[in-house]
Formats: sequence, structure tokens, C-alpha cells
Amino acid sequence: MKVILTKDVPSLGKKYEIKEVKDGYARNFLFPKNLVKQANKENMNWLTKQTKSLEVAAVEDLKKTQELASKLESAEINISVKTGDDGQLFESVTVTKIAEKLKEAGFEVRKNQIKLDKPIKEVGEFKVKLSLDHNLESEIAVVVTGEKE
Repeated sequence: MKVILTKDVPSLGKKYEIKEVKDGYARNFLFPKNLVKQANKENMNWLTKQTKSLEVAAVEDLKKTQELASKLESAEINISVKTGDDGQLFESVTVTKIAEKLKEAGFEVRKNQIKLDKPIKEVGEFKVKLSLDHNLESEIAVVVTGEKE
């Protein structure tokens, strides 16, 4: 029996794939758990609509990500950290701090998208790479300034 997967099924396939399965497996396991639809004409039309809407959503998401990447190229994030008398930072600048500052500036960037080899532990300007969705990359300037207590 040909079926359309409505969810990812381990060892069978991914969502929206068409698979050939045994009748008993479909009747006794897949249909009761709403994991598949029978691959008839009506459901094939439904599948076509679903895949088209996914493609449109993917294109929209790509456009948004490209806009974000272009805006981030010119972004400069200023982070002020408390310093001691000799200019040593009391705390390091981490991915979390950078993500918070980007959010304050209006950029939706997740912490795992910020590529920082090690925390910043000195005052100055640093280039930080961002690895965005759709394999897009961007680079921002992070300016760390010290403030006396």
C-alpha cells in the first residue's frame, strides 16, 4: 500500500515522503497513530499544496535571513564592562552578553549562531563572526570598553 508520511517515522522516512508499506503495518500501526495518509488522488493534491506552502515559507525565511545578514554587516555592538585600576576586566565578554546586546539592538540572533573562539577578556574592538541560517555568514564589530567602579 502506498502512503504519505504526515510525520517523521524512524526507519521508514521523513514527513511528506511517499512510501510503499505492507497493508497490515499501515492498518495496524501507521493509520491508528495518524502517522500516514493513504496515497490516493485527494491526498496527493493535499501533499502538493503542503510542499508548495513549505517552499514559499523557505523562500520567505531565506529573504529574512539575507536582510538580517546585510544589516548585521554594518552593526557595531558596544559592551561596557567594569574594570580595575590597572584596566583589567572584572568579567569576560561571552556569547551570552553579545546575544543580549544584539537583541537590545533589534537583531534576532541565537547564541549558537555567534562564533566566538574564547571569551573576550580585554578592552578593544573585535570582529565576531555570525553563522546564520541557510549557510549565510556575517561579521559584526564588538567594542569592549571599560568603566571604573
